[in-house]
Amino acid sequence: MNSSIQPPSTSAGQTQVLLNRYQWVRGQSEALISPLSIEDCNLQAAAFVSPAKWHLAHTTWFFETFILLQHRHDYQVYDEHFQYLFNSYYNGIGEQFSRPNRHLLSRPTLDQIQHYRADIDDQMCSLITEGISNEVAQLIELGLNHEQQHQELLLMDIKYCLFQNPLYPAYDAELKTDSIAPLRPLEMLEYDEQVVSIGREGTFDFCFDNETPKHKTLLTPFALANRLVSNAEYLQFISDGGYDNPLLWLSDGWSWRQQQKCSAPYYWLKRDGRWFEYTLAGLQPLNPNQPLCHINYYEAQAFATWSGKRLPTEFEWEWVANKEIEMPKNERLHPHYSVDNDFFHQVWQWTQSAYQAYPGYKPAAGAVGEYNGKFMTNQYVLKGGCALTPEGHVRTTYRNFFYPQDFWPMTGIRLAEDR
Repeated sequence: MNSSIQPPSTSAGQTQVLLNRYQWVRGQSEALISPLSIEDCNLQAAAFVSPAKWHLAHTTWFFETFILLQHRHDYQVYDEHFQYLFNSYYNGIGEQFSRPNRHLLSRPTLDQIQHYRADIDDQMCSLITEGISNEVAQLIELGLNHEQQHQELLLMDIKYCLFQNPLYPAYDAELKTDSIAPLRPLEMLEYDEQVVSIGREGTFDFCFDNETPKHKTLLTPFALANRLVSNAEYLQFISDGGYDNPLLWLSDGWSWRQQQKCSAPYYWLKRDGRWFEYTLAGLQPLNPNQPLCHINYYEAQAFATWSGKRLPTEFEWEWVANKEIEMPKNERLHPHYSVDNDFFHQVWQWTQSAYQAYPGYKPAAGAVGEYNGKFMTNQYVLKGGCALTPEGHVRTTYRNFFYPQDFWPMTGIRLAEDR
């Protein structure tokens, strides 16, 4: 190979766009912790959540590890201990600090983490400005999308942690949680059998590797609900003994229900005969005419069975959602019904599709290939993004995935049925 041949690089315009985007995304993470105290930033109420401080450090570790250490000449690691403390699950990089014990990392302090972020940001901005190859630009875009995922996780995690406090403190008491549009009648919209294209090619605009490759899928006749399931409809399920009827539940779901002894969505509380819902604005009276949120797959499946319907496949959902012309802006941190549509930016919608590779899927080479592929087991696909998902981070092909018992993500239900 001729060593004088250089890989394609970004143009001046592309460089400026990437630099602006890098600074904007990184600034959004800092803005998310502005309502939090130092003590808040170190909360970890369960092994499946992480402290806000750790999210800030880990996303910075990603840029240092996969960009600066690999592509900046003579770069010296900021702190060798951080390579261990803030590695999440990348076994190809090295060992990781115990996830359930992340709250024990009182040192480094939040201030030290923010200095770490500032130093890495200076280095990254210099690297981008000096000129980079298209390959490095794609890695940076992956890092920015990774950070946006953690912005959403940070909000989900802090909500779970603050809810453990019997004072039910607000993340931000000024947040709006009221309704915007009235509750529309539930309609099942019918679709004929056809072969459709699903997924992305991954050649132009960014997508994660698990969205590729684009491929054909047969859809048999089905119907999909015109809106999300509401709190009022789920209250009917509760009143009808839905949590006490084992015939509605999958075997694993019924075992979960018995072990957890739950009788309502996790963030619902009943006081003096009235229902309340914990939100990032604190404890609020339950609004029956808002979308249901924070339920796991077992609950979603039991409700669908009780309704005489089912959950959609990810392919049914994606094909119908592709017909939606407008992608509404994400202006709130709590789901609501939109005047236009509620496919996006309200709740992550459970599908009945197992999270697995598309035909012809190939993970990226090296440690970065651990990002998605190794998690393709025992989880379900969710679609649509939620009210906590950052602006510009939702698309119809996006495949989120969670375990069936997970309730702390902002999840909900759109019903489907066979025709």
